[in-house]
Parts: sequence; structure tokens; C-alpha cells
Amino acid sequence: MSDEYRIRGLLFDCDGVLVDSLASAGRAWGAWAARWAPHFDYHTQMVHGRRAGDTVRELVAAEDAERAELELEQDEIREAVGTEALPGARELTSSLELPWAVVTSGTRDLATARLTSAGIALPAVLIAAQDVTRGKPDPEPYATGAGRIGVPAAECVVFEDAMSGIKAARAAGVGVVIGVGPDALGHGADAVVPDLSAVSVVDGVLSLSARLDGALPARP
Repeated sequence: MSDEYRIRGLLFDCDGVLVDSLASAGRAWGAWAARWAPHFDYHTQMVHGRRAGDTVRELVAAEDAERAELELEQDEIREAVGTEALPGARELTSSLELPWAVVTSGTRDLATARLTSAGIALPAVLIAAQDVTRGKPDPEPYATGAGRIGVPAAECVVFEDAMSGIKAARAAGVGVVIGVGPDALGHGADAVVPDLSAVSVVDGVLSLSARLDGALPARP
């Protein structure tokens, strides 16, 4: 069990890794479902980590999907005001000297709204729902992110909180997958940290100071 990994690039999921959007997303989906899918309960039926549009298309008629998806995005952006950064997110991303990207299942406008509200500087590379033809758990989002930052996937680390995202990273051949938060336990990440305050990157070496999936190895 290692707590140090040599890397050349970093790929971050957004929601649940960099920002806490659970409550605001729940409000937006609740308002949307009242209009479009009264049988859908976000808190018990949502599969986290997937593109919202993929879920919408399972809930509404095909001819209504585009309009329903647009309304959901508008609801989510409206609720994004007040989104807060998760512990360590601002500090880690602002300290990075290696290339990095955000790879999100949300739309570009939604990710931008949430990151801006949380005070996290927008990355040079942001892979959003509309940038891929197949969302997580397909490998395309993380493969695209690695390609855009110019680092082979095998030399990147991915930070993910959801099973679908961890599966996507593994399928893309990412070298190191770090789960973030308790929901990431048991899904095959190399390590699971409580939040990004447990992560540092110095001279291309990623180090972990705390883990949820077992004790850190003793140091000599």
C-alpha cells in the first residue's frame, strides 16, 4: 500500500472532488423532476458521476429530451450560486506546476458556474459533457483529458468520488486513481482520501497524508 506516486499530469472530477454541489444539485433536480419526471427521486435513484443528459433521456420522451435537458441545466446553474470548495481543493489546484484538467460529467457552463462560485481558478483544460460522445463510465472523458494536457494516461492521476468515474479512469488506462470521500470506497481506486487536503504534489511526486482505505505505511 503506497502513499507516494510519480506522475506527470492530474485530472480532477469536479462535483464531489473540487466542489460540494450535492445540496444544490438536489434542489435543481427536485424542481426539474416536479415538471418532467414526478416519479424520479434524486436522492434515492440518481446514479452519480454520469452526464445529466444521459439520465434525462432515460426519464422523458425522446422528442422532449433536448428541451428537458436545457431546463435542467438552467436550474442547476441557477442553484450553483453559493457552491463551496471542498477542503484542500483551492490550495492544491493553485499550487500545481504540472499540467492539469477538470473532467466533468456536467456541462461547461455549469462547471464554470460552480468552480467560479467556489473560488477555484478555471483550468486551462476543461472537458465537459458536450466535449465527448460517450460519458463516464466510458473511458472517453479521461482519455480526452489526458490527450488535451499532453500527458499519456498511464502517467496521469485521476481524482474521483463516484464509481462510474473510477471505472472510466481505469478503462482509459490511467496510471493512478485516487478516490475522494467515503463514496469512493470499494470501487477499485488505488487509494481513497477523505478530501484533497490529504494530497500534495512536489517535483512530480504525489503524496498522501491520510487515507480512508487503510493505515498509511510506516516511514523509516
